[in-house]
Amino acid sequence: MKLRKEEKDQLSEAIDQMNESLDRFIEFYNESEDDKPIISFNDEVIQLIEAGKQKYGEDALNQKINSIVKEVLSFISSGDEE
Repeated sequence: MKLRKEEKDQLSEAIDQMNESLDRFIEFYNESEDDKPIISFNDEVIQLIEAGKQKYGEDALNQKINSIVKEVLSFISSGDEE
């Protein structure tokens, strides 16, 4: 393949950029961790959550669930202090 100097320089620069990008992807992969759920819900609860998302919207349901969990965990925390 015959290239002019300008084309060869552009190709070389493109290859360098691709190598840098590949190195960054490899770095991301090497730094990745397993995504473990904080809480494992059973199938029945998952179905109820999905139904709640449909009925009230995901944001509203997330807010409600977070409020409930926070309330429950605050009782656990205050119970440990007694």
